[in-house]
Amino acid sequence: MNKENATAAGAAMASAEIIRDVARRLSLSEKGVEAVVGLLDDGATVPFISRYRKERTGNLDEVAVRDIETTLRSVRELHARREFIISAITDGGSMTPQLADRLASAATMTELEDIYAPYKPKRRTRATAAREKGLEPLARIIMAGRERDCTGAARRFAGKNGVADSAEAIQGASDIIAEWASESIRLRNMTRNSYRRNGSLTVSVPKDKEEALSASPFAQYAGFSQSVRRMASHQYLALRRAEKEGLVKVKYDMAEGARSLEEQLVEAYMPRQATGECASVIASAVEDSSKRLIRPSVETEISTELKEEADRVAIDIFTGNLRQLLLGAPLRGRRVLAIDPGYRTGCKTVALDEQGALLEHTVIYPTAPRNDTEGAARTLRSLVARHRLDAVSLGNGTASRETERFLKNSRILPDEAIYMVSEDGASVYSASEEGRREFPDEDVTVRGAVSIGRRLIDPLAELVKIDPKSIGVGQYQHDVDQSRLRNALSYTVMSCVNSVGVDLNTASASLLQYVSGIGHTLADNIVAYRNANGAFHSRAELRKVPRLGAKAFEQCAGFLRVAGGSEPLDNTGIHPESYPLVKEMARSIGVSVEELPANGALLDRIDIDRLVREGKGGAETMRDIIAELRKPGRDPRTDSGTDAFRPGVEEFGQLHVGQVLPGKVVNITAFGAFIDLGIKENGLLHISRLSSRRVAAVSDVLRLGQQVSVEVVDIDTARRRIGLSLRHD
Repeated sequence: MNKENATAAGAAMASAEIIRDVARRLSLSEKGVEAVVGLLDDGATVPFISRYRKERTGNLDEVAVRDIETTLRSVRELHARREFIISAITDGGSMTPQLADRLASAATMTELEDIYAPYKPKRRTRATAAREKGLEPLARIIMAGRERDCTGAARRFAGKNGVADSAEAIQGASDIIAEWASESIRLRNMTRNSYRRNGSLTVSVPKDKEEALSASPFAQYAGFSQSVRRMASHQYLALRRAEKEGLVKVKYDMAEGARSLEEQLVEAYMPRQATGECASVIASAVEDSSKRLIRPSVETEISTELKEEADRVAIDIFTGNLRQLLLGAPLRGRRVLAIDPGYRTGCKTVALDEQGALLEHTVIYPTAPRNDTEGAARTLRSLVARHRLDAVSLGNGTASRETERFLKNSRILPDEAIYMVSEDGASVYSASEEGRREFPDEDVTVRGAVSIGRRLIDPLAELVKIDPKSIGVGQYQHDVDQSRLRNALSYTVMSCVNSVGVDLNTASASLLQYVSGIGHTLADNIVAYRNANGAFHSRAELRKVPRLGAKAFEQCAGFLRVAGGSEPLDNTGIHPESYPLVKEMARSIGVSVEELPANGALLDRIDIDRLVREGKGGAETMRDIIAELRKPGRDPRTDSGTDAFRPGVEEFGQLHVGQVLPGKVVNITAFGAFIDLGIKENGLLHISRLSSRRVAAVSDVLRLGQQVSVEVVDIDTARRRIGLSLRHD
């Protein structure tokens, strides 16, 4: 076999090993994993694979395909690191068959690094200096344990290479033994396990920071102590932030276990035959290694583990909340009066058509200090009549309750047509490049009101224009790994966009960029082509868009909709590659394709099994086609509902313990949910107050936007905090 063939064979073996590893970790079939990996490497996206390649993957859903994608990345990193280590040890002349087997069987990065530690190039240490003085042979003599007179053995090294006396020789040898001990996989694992079982994190407060801490959101962490194994994600992120701000100091505490651990390490590392002075030297070296080398290193590892787990939980919660928010129901076919409420500067008001286009804007002053309710009512009635508006989107910020009361008292529109909408991120959009590009001649107040109105018309289409971190549904989002967070949020947005589908002729570039296979540049090109040539008449016309090649078309076409075009199937989730199959399905029952949409009786007559036997197509694809044809152009999002708050409760001072109020879930965290009560301050519904039974995750009980009945159980006037309990009656 020549070198090139050998290299190719080696790469194939490595690829097969990676696929086996991914399949094992996820408990999936190797065949399905291999298919997904091949598609991913060929440039396919997760939404495309899970939607349009079910036959190849064994019907793996989007969650499984995403898991394969993320696990594949970490497994490839592991294998790349393994290859580097093997090469480095081999080049250093230290590779043995036994060592190669250990490296090959290492299943984690930690295992790999532990094996590599003795062979890794060292920075200059006390042990390095001792080796340079020629003291490694003395260290080996001591570790052999047979030398009864260590001091006598050390004298042979005194006066050489800068070693002053036997005491310095023994100290140098001890430093070398300490480094050896620190590289012992057994000792490191014992230390890790001890920290995981018995370790805790304790908080101390510098005297000059006590007042600042008590006034901060982290006041409850004064004197805090929690075991490593019981540390909650939000607790760890809070401690890290408080420490970063200089309010607390956090350290690991082994309590009574510290001494016990070092005794165990000494016992585990001590040669059986070691006695007397040699044993004493070894014991001191291991204790030094534990305190100076092993424990600090392990504490860093444990901190990394805690941080990674805290990040994972926080990101999962954030993406779960974001998904619920993005998939909020649109208010289709309604012309909207959008109001950004305020006091002194008035309520910014805009009229929007069914697509969210700005028709007119003005300012009204129904609240203090002007209280011009009559003038505001006249202005709004005129707007409503002139533009045939039939719904109100009211921002939930400052003066929202007063404005809501004005709207209901004035009967501008029926109460059930008034919707309270979150303002989070609207100001970000108003000052963004996207906002300036859409409305170059309008100020930020108008853009903000437009955003509030569009969120009601189509939450997904509007929220994609805003950095997800500005939407206000996260937990310590600025403290987690920002790269992981960006990737997770971007994927979540893409997943939501593609699950809903996008109107090719109305979608903004901000929305189009999240469609499978498109991205920022092609999104801009699509909009530019649409502006220059008018509306798209078919999906096929996408091929005329500059730089949109065959691969991009394959990935995006099924997720884009063209209503009223030359091809009826273009307004469904059926991929163009399956149009011939749809024709075969229609032919099999003697009808035209045009007769199939929304005709359940005809669709029921299609014999999928027979078509599969005839080799016409895959069963899963045909089932998906029939599902699409049953409800062509369907939107998977649910209906909107109005928010109902208790009349008369409009500010913090009107609350009292025992009060039962309606509210809406506006954020979900690991420790509870924040509830909008219709006042400026949100209340906290702690996870412990969700049920009389233990609740594993808040999302198991509540969802974003859910209407709930809660009882006020605690009021902290100084901090303006509200504690709530969920009512089940």
